[in-house]
Amino acid sequence: MLLRTTFSRSLLRIMPTKRNIAQVAIVRPASDTTASSPKKRVRRAREEIATTISGNNGQEEVKYVRRSTRTRVSTTTSSTVEIPNVKLENDEELEEDEEDGEPTIVRKASKRRRGKKAADDDSFGEHEDEAESPKKTKRARKKKTPEPVVYDISPVERLETSFKGRLGYACLNTILRSLKPDSVFCSRTCRISTIQEKGMDYVKELGLQNIRDLSKMIEWNEANNIRFMRISSEVFPFASHGKYGYTLEYADKDLKATGDLAKRYQHRLTLHPGQFTQIGSPKDEVVTASVRELNYHCEMLDRMGLDQDSVMIIHMGGVYGDKASTLERFKKNYTELLSESVKKRLVLENDELCYNLDDIMPVCKELDIPIVVDYHHDWIYPSQRPVSELIPIINETWIKKGIRIKQHLSEPRPGATTPMEKRAHADRCSRLPDCLPDDVDLMIEAKDKEQAVFELYRIYGLKDVIWENLRPPKKHQTLATAGRKSAKGAKKKKDVEEELLAEEGIACDPEDIPETMESKVETDED
Repeated sequence: MLLRTTFSRSLLRIMPTKRNIAQVAIVRPASDTTASSPKKRVRRAREEIATTISGNNGQEEVKYVRRSTRTRVSTTTSSTVEIPNVKLENDEELEEDEEDGEPTIVRKASKRRRGKKAADDDSFGEHEDEAESPKKTKRARKKKTPEPVVYDISPVERLETSFKGRLGYACLNTILRSLKPDSVFCSRTCRISTIQEKGMDYVKELGLQNIRDLSKMIEWNEANNIRFMRISSEVFPFASHGKYGYTLEYADKDLKATGDLAKRYQHRLTLHPGQFTQIGSPKDEVVTASVRELNYHCEMLDRMGLDQDSVMIIHMGGVYGDKASTLERFKKNYTELLSESVKKRLVLENDELCYNLDDIMPVCKELDIPIVVDYHHDWIYPSQRPVSELIPIINETWIKKGIRIKQHLSEPRPGATTPMEKRAHADRCSRLPDCLPDDVDLMIEAKDKEQAVFELYRIYGLKDVIWENLRPPKKHQTLATAGRKSAKGAKKKKDVEEELLAEEGIACDPEDIPETMESKVETDED
């Protein structure tokens, strides 16, 4: 602690410098221990000052005796003053009394306040009237340009095939979805609470963003030799809802533009309404909700101006305790409740637990409904005859209605043994089916989406691939799944759908949304 003094005839002024006041500790002589107050102790110290005057060519200096032996020089006085040691407590300091101008002992400022004072100028007396120097502004760090990621793409085993059809993927493009900060995908949605908070305009704007991103996905597919894709059912959130549903007229311009783009590139776009679409349900309210769902999907395709090849795929649904009765209800509701526009696009798919090809073929033949053969489902729940024998019979309906044949391909994960494990889709497919017709559109239902298509392109030499768009597969695929096909995921999905139906005032029986059916509401999880 430095103390700078100015000795005049009537006043000893003691002023603190910028050094930390907490370091001050002036030792009082033993004779002064009887001082009864801080002010008296300072006065007694003043009385005991010994003054020595000395000169040096007209320049005088003042020397101080402190705990340290350092010296500070001043030219403001003509005296050399020795200040006797005065003991201060831990939280005291010397300060000039405002009333009589004499030094006194006062409590020290807090550490926080002292920290602020530490930023003052070097010389307190010489610079106390100067303004504080402006704070230096921090430089903005330059953003580092991320280095391109180099992927290790392993070679594939080459196989031969006579297949000349198209391969496609469902709903999500993994490369476009991972773009930051502007991801490209067409399944933005929200909760009912968000609708109540932000209104329908917010929901409709999500739909416009989705349909515009669908155009970007079509452009990307064209550049990468993929001309077959399933559109997400969530393009227009809640459009088929009983309370919050809406027409797509407001998006007519964007829908038409997207459809024109697909037609110009000769891309095929299809839809797959969710598993809660139950035409054969014994509950009238569930059937009504299912009809609304089909009308919404049909309106989307119609406003895009797409032809009959843009089909809507559904499953037969739950058994509800009596398979024969359910099939009869399906036929009745299909005939009486569905519009002609919906009937022209509706096709059925065999599932893996409730209805195999043998179960749906008679109904489809009677109603002229094409069947989408799912090879994976037929492997889990096969028909009596081999699928290779059934495909020519099934294809007759497609040809009769003038619709290009469509089939589904997926594989179980490696090591799957239980029925639940077998249902879960693998990341990619290792080969094409042996009985695959030469000229059909094959939807690859795999977790790696477009990468699964590229894998088959490379294995069979079907199309050229852009090497920069290839991504390596995961090294290990686990059998456990946290998605909708796990027991926990299926229960959660069913609870959500029951909640949606409850919002519409529909009392939903658990049988109306069977856990056994595979959900086809394609989201990022799929």
